[in-house]
Amino acid sequence: MGALDFLSDYFSVTRTPRKKRKPMQTVEIKVKMDCDGCERRVRNSVANMKGVKQVEVNRKQSKVTVTGYVDRNRVLKKVQSTGKRAEFWPYIQYNLVAYPFISQAYDKKAPSGYVKNTDLALPNPNAPHEKLATLFSDDNPNSCSIM
Repeated sequence: MGALDFLSDYFSVTRTPRKKRKPMQTVEIKVKMDCDGCERRVRNSVANMKGVKQVEVNRKQSKVTVTGYVDRNRVLKKVQSTGKRAEFWPYIQYNLVAYPFISQAYDKKAPSGYVKNTDLALPNPNAPHEKLATLFSDDNPNSCSIM
């Protein structure tokens, strides 16, 4: 019996499982900010969170972008704790949508270049006219072999 075996009877080493690290993600939140004080309050509330790497505030678009190892719901709750009404960013860029002017996607309150993110604005990939339209497009790598 060695010295380590003798000491191991008196000391026990229990290994605690490590917590999984949250994935790196970007959270975009819509917050109405009127002045520099509002902007500073929102920025400071989010910047002090654990795991936050970068905070960008765009007051003109009423948008806060948080990048880091964070949970998106916790970021939203933290912004809402400042007293501001906040929600997840409901818009996507205009050029990413196939039908941007349908009534469900078009929004007068959206910043320029953005429309609402709805499923109806995206094209149905199984539609026959969509298949024919994309057959000869520049995005199709096989279009040269067809022509």
